[in-house]
Amino acid sequence: MTVLRTSALRAGFGAGFATAAVLAVSVGCTVQPTGGGPSADAKPGGAPVGASVTPGSESAEPSRTESGEPSARPAADRTTLPPPAPTPSESTPEAAPTPEPEPRPRPLMASGDESEQVRELQARLRQIGHFDRAPTGYYGSVTAAAVASFQTKRGLDATGETDAVTWERLLALTDRPTRDELRPPTTRPVAKPDPRCLKGRVMCISKNSRTLSWMVDGTVKSSMDVRFGSQYTPTREGTFTVGWKSRHHVSTLYDTPMPYAMFFSGGQAVHYSADFAARGYTGASHGCVNVRDEPKIAALFDEVRTGDKVVIYW
Repeated sequence: MTVLRTSALRAGFGAGFATAAVLAVSVGCTVQPTGGGPSADAKPGGAPVGASVTPGSESAEPSRTESGEPSARPAADRTTLPPPAPTPSESTPEAAPTPEPEPRPRPLMASGDESEQVRELQARLRQIGHFDRAPTGYYGSVTAAAVASFQTKRGLDATGETDAVTWERLLALTDRPTRDELRPPTTRPVAKPDPRCLKGRVMCISKNSRTLSWMVDGTVKSSMDVRFGSQYTPTREGTFTVGWKSRHHVSTLYDTPMPYAMFFSGGQAVHYSADFAARGYTGASHGCVNVRDEPKIAALFDEVRTGDKVVIYW
C-alpha cells in the first residue's frame, strides 16, 4: 500500500509540474527563484544571470517600473539630448553696460560766431604767429585753422574750437590787445615810406605792400589797404597832385560808382570800391587806386585838399 501511495503521489506531482511548465511557456514568463527578488548577479533592466528566456524571442522584454513604463529604452531608440538650460543661479552674470561718455561742454567760441571776443581771440593768435591777418570778429575757417594750430603746438586736442582750456592757455601766453591790434589800420604791414613822402601833406601809396598812408610832415595819420589796375590798365607811378575831388562821382567811361574820388592823373583817382570790399584782390581796377574801407576813405576825403601830393612807388 505504501508503495502504491508513493507512486500515485509521484505520478500526481509529475503531472502537476508538467502542467505548470506548459502554462509558463504559454505566457512567456520566466520562473523566478524562490524569495521573490532578483539575484545579486542580475543585470540592470534585464533577466537574472542563469534565467531562461522564452524560446523564439530575440531579446527579453525590458522590465517595467511601477508606473508601467519601461525602465530603460532599447539602444536603437536612444538619442543625444542637449544639456539642460542652466538655472538662473547657474547662468553667467551679464556684463555691466558701458557707461556713455559725458557730453562735451559747449565751446566758448566756434565756427559761425561773431563777437568782440572773437576779435580778441584773433588778435592774441596774431601776436604769437598763428593768425596772419587783421582781426575781423568773425569765427570762420581761417580762425578755426589758427586755433587748431595753436592747440597742436600746445599739446591740446586740435578741435579748432576755443574751449575754456584753450582760451586760458592763450591768455597766459599773450598780452591784452591794443586798439590798433584789435582794429589795425590795414590788413597788411605798412611799407617804409618813400623819401618823397616825408615832407608836406602826402598820400603815400606803395604797390609792394598794397597800402596807402596819409602822412603829414613825415607822420602817418592813417593807413588803409588799396588795389591797383590790371596789367592792361596799370596804375601810373610817380609824383602827382590832387587835381579835383568828387564825393559822389560816377565814371562816365565805365558807368560805375566812384565814391570819395580824388583825381591825381587824368581819369585815375583814389576812391572807394564796393567791388574791392566784396571780392578783395581777386579783381582789379581800370587804373584807379581802390580803397575797400569806406569809413576810412570817407575820413581821408575830408582831410585831403586840392593840391596835396600823391606818391605812388614800389
